[in-house]
Order: sequence, then C-alpha cells, then structure tokens
Amino acid sequence: MKLKAVIVSGLACAAFFLVAMPVSADPAQPAPPDQRADNEQCLTCHGVPDMTLELPSGELVWLTIDRDTFYNSVHGAAGYACVQCHTDITGYPHPPLTAQTRRDYVLENYTACARCHQDKYDATLDSVHQRALAGGNKEAAVCTDCHGIHNIARPDQREGIPHMCERCHSEIYNLYAQSAHGAALLDENNPDVPTCVDCHGVHTIEGPTNGKFRLFSPQICARCHADPELMGRYGISTDVFDTYVADFHGRTVTLFAKTAPDQETNKPVCIDCHGVHDMRHVDDPESQVIKKNLLITCQKCHPDATTNFPDSWLGHYRPSPEQAPVVYYVDLFYKILIPAVIGGMVVFNLTDAAGRISRHLKERRHG
Repeated sequence: MKLKAVIVSGLACAAFFLVAMPVSADPAQPAPPDQRADNEQCLTCHGVPDMTLELPSGELVWLTIDRDTFYNSVHGAAGYACVQCHTDITGYPHPPLTAQTRRDYVLENYTACARCHQDKYDATLDSVHQRALAGGNKEAAVCTDCHGIHNIARPDQREGIPHMCERCHSEIYNLYAQSAHGAALLDENNPDVPTCVDCHGVHTIEGPTNGKFRLFSPQICARCHADPELMGRYGISTDVFDTYVADFHGRTVTLFAKTAPDQETNKPVCIDCHGVHDMRHVDDPESQVIKKNLLITCQKCHPDATTNFPDSWLGHYRPSPEQAPVVYYVDLFYKILIPAVIGGMVVFNLTDAAGRISRHLKERRHG
C-alpha cells in the first residue's frame, strides 16, 4: 500500500511539474500572501495519505503533509512557501536523500531555520543542547525538536512549553507537574508562574552542567520573588528573597558572584533547600522546608546537625513582635545600645579633648 502510494504520487508529481509554473525559492524574501497556490504543487504529492520512504537504517520518513495542519501553522498562516525551507527541491524527481537514519535526516535539515531566524539560531550555538550535539550526542534537541516542523505554533502558548520539554525530559516534567509552579500552570493556566524557559532560557538554554547556572540561580528566583507587585497578588512578601541575600548564605553567594563568577560556591542557593523542579508550597507535607523535613534539608550541608539545629533559623521573614519577638527585642536593644555607647564615647572624647586644649591655651597665656 505504501509503495503504491509513493508510485501514484510520484507520477502525479511528474505530471504536475510538467505543466506548473516554477515556484520562487528565495528564502531571504518574505512569502507573498497568495503563496498557497504554489504550495499546492508540493501538496499534490505530499497530500497523498500514508506516503513514507525507507532509509538505509530501516526507519521510515513520513512524507505525507496534512494540508490543514500546515496552513494553520505559523508559517502556513503567514503564506510561506515550502521551497523557502526546502531550497534544494525545485522539481521532480527530488535529489536523493543522503541520510542513513531518521535522526541524520533531522540534523541535515534543521539548519534551514537559520535562513530566517539567524539570531535565534546563533543563540542556540551557546546552549547546553548544542554543546551536547557537538560532543557527539545526536539526540540533543535542535530547533525542530522543540518547535515542530510543519505544525509550528506561536511561541506565546506558555502552557505548551513544559509539554515540549517533556519529549526529552519526561522525569523532570513529572516532578515539575507536581510542584507549586507546575500545578499552577498546568492545572490553572496561571500566567504568573515560571515555565522551563523562564529559568533555563529560551535559545541559550543552560542547566546544572554549567557551574555559573547554580551560582547565579538566586537571581533567577529574584525575577519573581523580589517583585513587590507580582508577589503582592499572592500575599507573598519579598522578604523571602531579601532576607536570603542579607543572611550568611546569601551574602557569601553574592560575594562569589561578584568576585569569582567562574568559581563554584559551596554555600546553599534557593534550589538546594526548596528543590529544583519539585518545589512545593511551604505547607505541603512533601515540602523540603516544612518543619518536620527541615532537619533533613539542613543535614545536606550540615551532617552533624541535631534536632534543635533548624530552630536557630528565623525563616525568610524579618524578626517582629509577632514573628520571633525575643530576637526582635534583643535586636532593638542593641540597635539602641550600640549607637548610644559609641555616641557617648565620641561626646566624652570630644569634650575631654576640648577641655585639654582649653587648659593648655590658658597655661600658655599666663606663661
């Protein structure tokens, strides 16, 4: 059946190209809005159901293109021509395929995206995916693995981003889907929570293999958790981030970021305590920072920590009469005592110096 479909469609192609006008194949120019008629030259063959081609590896390349799927895609709706991507195809028969496997076929063709999206393509060259590809991992994601081929959708559909990454990172997706962020996006379509690309980047994707990513990860969290307007919608104080930056851990990480950005820090960042993709609400029984689980979290860095060790932590809130009143009043006492003592010493020394100078001048006058 598949062989018959290929033969029939091939004959139809040959006949059509004998009478059809050639299609403009200039990829540098935007396609005119009436390009649909020209695309029908291709779809006369590639619209035939169940067209496939067997590669030397025994794998099949699907040659059938669904008309509605293509015309409803970003490229199809904009009127782009097939030959703007498939620039090596100008008639029938087509040039023979050189790819040995389906993955080779993808890797040979995805660079066509650079003709129109050069800046995006160049950005991917510094990504973790491209570094993996250059290292010999053929399964590392390329443009078409994320955006699709003939069914490319608009990039502003945020709820679809985690599903896109799920194709390769299914285990991570499962963790994200159960997290505070993922559940809000996937179950409630909340536009305020971060998706994969908000943390890892869009085209210059980075991850844990880059030491800088962990060192600078608090700044990723700060994009949301240091934003008063955004946090105000959910009753979350920006103290959550500000107090981290002000404490011992945060100050050390900040100093590392400023003085030695290429050096890995051994101090905890946000994801070390809250989790990476499985961040939970602070009242979730599975949360790593809930009271009953906090000691285990602290013991990652402090293996000798005992039961009362977490009690010394004030949380991400400033001391107040309601929150840690003892610490608040002790802190207030020292805020008053220290300036008073130092101020008193300064006044005493100034008056003593003034008295000594005055006496010295009087003694000189009376010679």
